[in-house]
Amino acid sequence: MRIILVLASLTFWLSSLAQEGIGEKIEYLESSISAKQEEILGLTEKVDSLKLIDIAERLEAMGWPSNDGELAKHGAFVLSYSEKHEMAQWVAHIILDDVADGRTTRTNDFRVDEMVSTGSSEEADYFLKTKNPDGEWDYDGFGFDRGHLAPSADFRWNQKALSESYYYSNMTPQHPDFNRGAWAELESYIRDYAIENQVDLFVVTGPVLRDNLPKVERSVNGMSLPAYHYKVALDMKNGKSIGFLMPNEACEKPIEAYALSINEIEETTGLDFFPGIPDEVEEDLESNSDYIAWLPKEQRGDVAVLSPSKLGNGRYNTLQAYEFIDAKKKVEVCGTVVSTFKSKNNNVFVNLDKKFPNTVFTLTIWTRNQANFSYSPEKEFMGKKVCAKGEVTRRDGVMQMNLINEKQVVFLDEGF
Repeated sequence: MRIILVLASLTFWLSSLAQEGIGEKIEYLESSISAKQEEILGLTEKVDSLKLIDIAERLEAMGWPSNDGELAKHGAFVLSYSEKHEMAQWVAHIILDDVADGRTTRTNDFRVDEMVSTGSSEEADYFLKTKNPDGEWDYDGFGFDRGHLAPSADFRWNQKALSESYYYSNMTPQHPDFNRGAWAELESYIRDYAIENQVDLFVVTGPVLRDNLPKVERSVNGMSLPAYHYKVALDMKNGKSIGFLMPNEACEKPIEAYALSINEIEETTGLDFFPGIPDEVEEDLESNSDYIAWLPKEQRGDVAVLSPSKLGNGRYNTLQAYEFIDAKKKVEVCGTVVSTFKSKNNNVFVNLDKKFPNTVFTLTIWTRNQANFSYSPEKEFMGKKVCAKGEVTRRDGVMQMNLINEKQVVFLDEGF
């Protein structure tokens, strides 16, 4: 019995020694991991610092759209501040394809831009706040969002760059429906292009500034209220460019309705974008307004709207059709059939220019009217350019027209 107890004690002691050795190894490995993590963090910071230097050099090489305001050069973007309007007239930045792997989230550290010598706009230009006895804040807003020009999400690859995007110099007063709707959609549209195509994009964004702009009521610095905002993007790698001009209000039309060439945006703003590019290259790049080339892959089946000049008087494309929603008058709307669908109930849906789920205009043929067609509409219409006459209505945000018979439809020539 005594021998058994001695053996048991010896076994326990040896086990303790073994475990002590394992514990030391674990502690050593964990310490090594921490050291490696610190090393990786340090290297990452050095890489990001070099990227910021590279961004600054590349932006300067592209040239500034104007020198009318005061230049403020931040880590990942440059802006020209207009003291008269208390906002930037333009903000230039680069969307790196690194943004695809960025994990930095919103900082919401809105603050005055100390690089603006005359003082930038501030919180009291957008709202007032008072602290209650219970410690909670009451907010008295002036009716507008603090809308980003260079969006914070474009800088989610770097904490410093993202934080700097919250300077008030990078904000304009934007209608809530605009800022949270079409403007946010446009920002994602441009950013997703950079990610999907793995390219760096040069982007310039700003309000359209005019001498007669109204001021935001109760703004402490007399901040102007822009009627329009613009954004231009340049893909030097693939030789593509695009511009957008949007009203500072709820925008019901799809993004492409606001697409223009950079040259057209220049005419509107009086600015000269990317003057550092050689003239012969610049003119070719900036005259392009083909938004189809900027569509994501899942929308590559969509097509450009038909040219109003080619359609002639009395006919309208699917973007012009917005003007006739619920007008209770018959108009002729034309487009390219990009998809058709026949439901289980034998209702036929014909989509013009943009396919589901991004549909903008649908020709609907209910089952009861199928006999009024001498052909199968879902087959005959596919891929054709057609004009249909009827009343334009809207359902679930999509324009539609009911077709009663085939006399409402005209097929355009293949070479149209």
